[in-house]
Amino acid sequence: MARQRYCLGLDFGTNSVRALIADVDSGEAVATAVAEYSYGEKGIIGDARNPHVARQHPADYHESLQSCVREVIEVAQDATEFSADDVIGIGVDTTGSTPLPVNEQGKPLAFDVRFADNLNALAWLWKDHSAMEEAEQITEFAQQHRPEYLKRCGGAYSSEWFFSKIWHCLKVAPEVFEAAYSWVEACDYIPALLTGTVQPDKIKHSVCAAGHKAMYSEEWGGLPDAEFLGMLDARMGALRERLYERAYASDVAAGRLTEEWAEKLGLPAGIPVAVGGFDAHYGAVGAGVREGTLVKVIGTSACDIAVAADGEGPPDIPGVCGVVRGSVLPGYYGIEAGQAAVGDIFNWWVTEICEGGVEQHEILTQQAAKLRPGESGLLALDWNNGNRTILIDARLTGLLMGQTLQTTRAEVYRALIEATAFGALTILDRLEEYGVEVKRIINCGGIAEKNPLLMQIYADVTGRRMELSHSEQTCALGAAIFGAVVAGKERGGYATTEQAQEAMTRTKDISYEPNATNHKVYQELYKLYRRLHDSFGVAGHNDCLYDVMKRLLAIKQRAIVP
Repeated sequence: MARQRYCLGLDFGTNSVRALIADVDSGEAVATAVAEYSYGEKGIIGDARNPHVARQHPADYHESLQSCVREVIEVAQDATEFSADDVIGIGVDTTGSTPLPVNEQGKPLAFDVRFADNLNALAWLWKDHSAMEEAEQITEFAQQHRPEYLKRCGGAYSSEWFFSKIWHCLKVAPEVFEAAYSWVEACDYIPALLTGTVQPDKIKHSVCAAGHKAMYSEEWGGLPDAEFLGMLDARMGALRERLYERAYASDVAAGRLTEEWAEKLGLPAGIPVAVGGFDAHYGAVGAGVREGTLVKVIGTSACDIAVAADGEGPPDIPGVCGVVRGSVLPGYYGIEAGQAAVGDIFNWWVTEICEGGVEQHEILTQQAAKLRPGESGLLALDWNNGNRTILIDARLTGLLMGQTLQTTRAEVYRALIEATAFGALTILDRLEEYGVEVKRIINCGGIAEKNPLLMQIYADVTGRRMELSHSEQTCALGAAIFGAVVAGKERGGYATTEQAQEAMTRTKDISYEPNATNHKVYQELYKLYRRLHDSFGVAGHNDCLYDVMKRLLAIKQRAIVP
């Protein structure tokens, strides 16, 4: 009887790392484990003087990696006849863009005693928005001098992304910038760490990170040229030669697990480790993304991932976060869009305003479920952490309209859910407007799993069926899938990512069908949402909003007395 084969998927998130051991034949989870980060507040290190700062300590990556993998192996051994010797491949995903400064040997500056207390020497977490000014200036320079750079990232550069963060570091902490030989994305650093290739000139960099966050494209020879970066600052131009020339899809091996890390993790040395990628992109792979299927990864924020065949060239889609060849599925263009806050908005309302916890979430959800669409008379904009798609503007903020002296906490809670659903529909409309057909929507992530009310509202708002991925750890499963691909057929894995997906992914029996009556009300509310969206978010838009409050009251009255 042939020995069973397994792959290890590692998912480095905002607050913790998750490890998944997956059966290569079925994708079933043999074991999972989670290790919380210990630095800062749930792994996030902020700055009381600047709410836009969000950093992580790379020590969390090292420590949680070891504890999480050892735990998942122990759980697997307790549950089955699993043997670590049967792990044939490893895949790694992280948040992004999360760059960290490193020295010439590839060691993070955060480990240098000179910078032990310097926030700017840490990893700059994806949700760090401190580089808003730099992002706007990069967009302005690119529009004037390299407009092609913006065509593949939606028309504007973001404060969440690679070069804006590095340039901001140069301005606020030149001592860190000067000490850094190079900058490396977290999704490149972890595979390099495991394979002993952390020196900047040895790392195989992810095209997922490079293309979506660093304006990389083979069309213009890779990263932005030194002349362009030098327009920002001569020191940025000088950095260009210390970055990289080529980026790879995740069906390529970054290297093999070293003896050192094999011993630390309790795995055999020599296991192939895939080139890394971003969590949402891997989540889409783990959920079964393909042409015509949109995957929504819904958590603290939301990412919408689609793919398009590369035979006719990439579509240019204003306002998305990138159209990049090989960033999701090798051989296809990966399309990323998303919302900068979803779960974070609900959590803000419950913890900061209502001063509650998990139980309060449950109470408000139950109360909100009893409300009809439009009954609250409220309408919100989902911009509490800026707008990622389709406006790409971190300076936008949240809005709640229609409050009265009778407005309840549950009504606001439902309005915030509806706002994120309207934001999701705005993205869906933009994709289809530019020729990306969406026949099917698969959802994954903690909120999609745990909140049926949200899923039903999303179905009612979009008028689309909402399916759920079978795996509760789709990002880690996507990582495991790439582990199976880099292992190859000769080791019991797969020749292509599509073959691995066919065997290892599927959806749950449960799904959410749109309610036609609710959808009709939401169509009316969505028109009002788009007026607010364009009035506050689009420069030069001219719309008198005099009637919006009155229309909300009329919709509310119809909902109360149907």
